[in-house]
Amino acid sequence: MEVALIFGHFDFYLGIPATIKSTIGWAKGWALLAVFILIGATLPIRPELIYRACCVICLHTLLLIPLFVIAAYTPIPGTIYISPLKAIGGPGPEFFEFQLYGINPESLGPRWRFFTPWAPAAGLLANFYLVFALKEKNIRWRWIGIVGSIVMVLMCQSRAGLVAMLFVSPAVFFISRLNSPALWLTGGVGLAGMAVIATQLMAFAESSIEEFKAARAGSSRVRAALARIALQRWRDEAPIWGHGVVERGPHLVEYMPIGSHHSWYGLLFVKGIVGFFALAIPMLVTFVLLIGKAQRCATSQAALCCILILFMFSFGENLEILAYLFWPALVLIGIAFRSDTIAKTVDPNQYEKS
Repeated sequence: MEVALIFGHFDFYLGIPATIKSTIGWAKGWALLAVFILIGATLPIRPELIYRACCVICLHTLLLIPLFVIAAYTPIPGTIYISPLKAIGGPGPEFFEFQLYGINPESLGPRWRFFTPWAPAAGLLANFYLVFALKEKNIRWRWIGIVGSIVMVLMCQSRAGLVAMLFVSPAVFFISRLNSPALWLTGGVGLAGMAVIATQLMAFAESSIEEFKAARAGSSRVRAALARIALQRWRDEAPIWGHGVVERGPHLVEYMPIGSHHSWYGLLFVKGIVGFFALAIPMLVTFVLLIGKAQRCATSQAALCCILILFMFSFGENLEILAYLFWPALVLIGIAFRSDTIAKTVDPNQYEKS
């Protein structure tokens, strides 16, 4: 990532000061993805500590939700104050705001982002917290984490959050049992049955996608326009190393940065095909290795859930800018790769118990 960044700056003659500034941004974003995984892989951190800590965050969120709801339906302003730390610089003012609630531009109703810079980021974290809550051994804390994470997804109104919450855990349930003959037998029968209703399933999938886009039509339009601009400019102007820096988009995309709201388009525009593969290859290798580990390790199952969530949200978020929030998931992925992992063998009835 850093090599692509440097060459991109050199290609467009952006100068040494801009290169230094962008390198600091790289260190606060993309570098953290590797650093936190390295921390989990090298330090003796117990996964149970991460599970319990995230359940505690869910408890704090549940306790504050009445205040958030009351504030949204009273004259209390949504943004209480902006931290003076904004003076040192950052990606945007939303990272320094203390906000009780926000307004959905589509429905004009309240929408909550909790302690994240924007609402979909809360949906991302809630999915991680649900995964961790399902692994929590204490029943009381487990249910606090489950309820808290579900409420967060519903209140932040994140479409990707809802889809991931419904898809990831069931998918990992089956992926982690690839060595089970019963799974293959059931899957074969299921596929044969699905073939009979394939036309209806395809029609249902198409209608679901259209409803997904229509739920926030304005947002979908802006995201599609940002994607087209990023792809065209990457292909025509900087296919190898990218442009080096983020650029502000035109009025068509409400002046949002080109490549935002999408990790892959953002990488192509800023860091070119080199940056694209710098994320794609490690993510693919991690996914493949975790599939093998998940057949016998409960911690690896949770880590596999985390990498699937990251992959799904990479099509709607810029992952690097949120790494400071979802670092527990990165640490857990590192723990799953630790040679002396303390993870226990999978209990066949674990999911049923959860």
